[in-house]
Amino acid sequence: MLTNESIQELAAVWYKKLDVHAPMVEVLPMLADKELEMVFPEATIYGWAGFEGWFQRVIRIFFDEIHTLKEVTPTIDGDKATVKVIVKWEASVWNAPKATSKRIIADAYQTWEMGVIDGKTVITKYVVDGLEYYEGSATL
Repeated sequence: MLTNESIQELAAVWYKKLDVHAPMVEVLPMLADKELEMVFPEATIYGWAGFEGWFQRVIRIFFDEIHTLKEVTPTIDGDKATVKVIVKWEASVWNAPKATSKRIIADAYQTWEMGVIDGKTVITKYVVDGLEYYEGSATL
């Protein structure tokens, strides 16, 4: 059964794992496999294989990441939930052959769908609805 607490905990752990570029064995259990759909500004991916390809690419682009949860608002219906998430995302990016990196700072507005698979709370759909950049921030 999904609870507000299990959803809040998964969201907090999810972003900590993203910040440290955690190994796949730590990240994948938080995601559904066959049911997974993730919509990012640059790509839509499906399943664990799609996520792994996307994640391995972005951890080679962005560094010094900090995700700060600002809002996690679930609407729970039994073993499913829709969750509105707002997270402040900070990341540095270096584009060769530039002499310096740039800093991106934005609030990411997201909608997650979550469920319970094999007794575990997991993300089944993850949509980045939009990015609101802070003044002075680089952009994607």
